[in-house]
Amino acid sequence: MNKSLLTLFAVFTLISCSVAQKTVSSEVLNNAEIKASMIKALEWQEAHPIMAIAPSDWTNGAYYVGVARAHKTTKDMMYMAALKNQGYNNDWKPYKRIYHADDIAISYSYLYVEMAEKRRNFVDLNPTKKFLDEHLYQSNKWKEGKSKDIKGETILWWWCDALFMAPPVINLYAKQTKDLKYLDAMHKYYMETYNRLYNKEENLFARDMRYVWSGSKKDLKEPNGEKIFWSRGNGWVLGGLALLLDDMPKDYKHRAFYENLYMEMAAKILAIQPEDGLWRTSLLCPETYNHGEVSGSGFYTFALAWGINNGLLKESKYLPAVKKAWTALMACQKEDGKIGWVQNIGASPEPASTESWQNFGTGAYLLAGSEVLKLKN
Repeated sequence: MNKSLLTLFAVFTLISCSVAQKTVSSEVLNNAEIKASMIKALEWQEAHPIMAIAPSDWTNGAYYVGVARAHKTTKDMMYMAALKNQGYNNDWKPYKRIYHADDIAISYSYLYVEMAEKRRNFVDLNPTKKFLDEHLYQSNKWKEGKSKDIKGETILWWWCDALFMAPPVINLYAKQTKDLKYLDAMHKYYMETYNRLYNKEENLFARDMRYVWSGSKKDLKEPNGEKIFWSRGNGWVLGGLALLLDDMPKDYKHRAFYENLYMEMAAKILAIQPEDGLWRTSLLCPETYNHGEVSGSGFYTFALAWGINNGLLKESKYLPAVKKAWTALMACQKEDGKIGWVQNIGASPEPASTESWQNFGTGAYLLAGSEVLKLKN
């Protein structure tokens, strides 16, 4: 299907989502409705499991981060039951690629269960420790720069998504073990990614080195001539920053860097929010696929709401945007609980539709709801 047909289809299917949005008021947040919507999303997703590689892969990792945060806010045991069930079925193990940040994302949920339940020997954190010790402190092909690839696979976290997958887990593990050496190692590799992929003019991250301009005629551009900044990619980063700051010690020596980066990105995301509340898959060329997308928008809604709730963002400035975004997100949920309008697995802007869904989209929705519930109307 060519791009024009995809765009036509997206516009057609967006109409149903836009009509649905009119039935949801953004003026007052109804916590009972939000909680019910979140539970419906959980129930639908648990009944429709999906994965990219394995049950412990990054897609489930991102989904169960949302489940964990939903439980943290609501204390509803349905979330905890889902967390325990998947952890038990996975033998509390991350996926197997020690060099790959994606494969430790699932351990956020294991750590959360351990810290929330406080039941001795219920969660086995030894596989998580083994993974982190090897991932952070042993050599691998990416650290050594042996993987010659146009994506830039010459640092440990060479793609911006990695900043959601590994750092919040490392941060939570450091908190659980009270061992700051893990935070210091995390900061080292985070800075490598930041220095390579963060655009200080746009305050956004390139997904990987393919999208970093070098001044060459071969630089990848949007049809309008702008740089390509992927919504979900930057959602991974901003959502990950909120998770990091939530558990990072207030007196950690590098905390100011993460707070400043968070506020820079938050201001940019606010400035480019479309009128209907949902961000497009291409942040600087929204007309490419001119419809909202749930996964990136869910991460932004979570991160901005978290900033309001924790005093980093000014409520009078950001709250209207968060309400508008949450209203639009709720309108993308079907009656049975399914969350649509999620761009499929990828690395650059692509279209979504009312029927496109992924578990990480549900995770982003639950993350957003977990912080929106705490807002004061």
